[in-house]
Amino acid sequence: MDLNLAGKVALVTGGSRGIGRATALTLAQEGCRLAICARGEDTLNAALVELRALTPDVWGKTTDVTNADEVRDFVSGAAAALGGVDALVCNVGGTVGGATLEATDEEWMATLDLNLLHAVRTIRAALPYLKEREQSSVVIVSSVSGWKPGPKAQYGAAKAAEIFLASSLAWELADHRIRVNTVCPGSVLFPGGGWAGYQRDNPEGFARFLERDLPEGRLGTDQEVANVITFLLSERAGWINGAMIPVDGAQGRPTARWFGEE
Repeated sequence: MDLNLAGKVALVTGGSRGIGRATALTLAQEGCRLAICARGEDTLNAALVELRALTPDVWGKTTDVTNADEVRDFVSGAAAALGGVDALVCNVGGTVGGATLEATDEEWMATLDLNLLHAVRTIRAALPYLKEREQSSVVIVSSVSGWKPGPKAQYGAAKAAEIFLASSLAWELADHRIRVNTVCPGSVLFPGGGWAGYQRDNPEGFARFLERDLPEGRLGTDQEVANVITFLLSERAGWINGAMIPVDGAQGRPTARWFGEE
């Protein structure tokens, strides 16, 4: 199926590793012009080399997505270099602090900032460019943790807020022909990621998690999530708006470490 993405300009935050990197590479394979940002210069440059092997139209910038000025610089620089913005993937996420009630107010706010507010400020910065297109699309990468309970509620609360954000913006931006959806990955295994470290350091716990909570006995891949994101960004998904799309293999619990477990 031709997704008709060739020539479109797509921006991906956190595009140097994991789901963000896989999404950027998949969009490049579809013929998109790509802009990515990441916090680390080395990983950003490595990803840019990979992308330029697929398309010459690639631009990148080191960016702290918790800094509004840096986010605006990334979006405006990408739009100037590549000719506007057709699609946006808000991919950065993570958690700060320990158990729910042990986490400080500052750690709760840092987690919300890294997830929810990063998406808000990136969409806000891209909105003038997205409005210029006949149709455009935004995907926020949330998580199954946004509705399946687990420890560290600050992360789940931030991911639930991203789901609500997309459903609200789908209505607010409909007059501008901008679709907004969330993709909610389950546990994804990729080199250098957290699950790869857990598999290495706690193979018995990892095996129990697969048996207990993953019907297929495996974690997902970053490519499997990237495929769904790419489809949602395309006009083939034109009647999907304000949706929350799980990509989790029917996963049960969102984490191998359950309440009260170390």
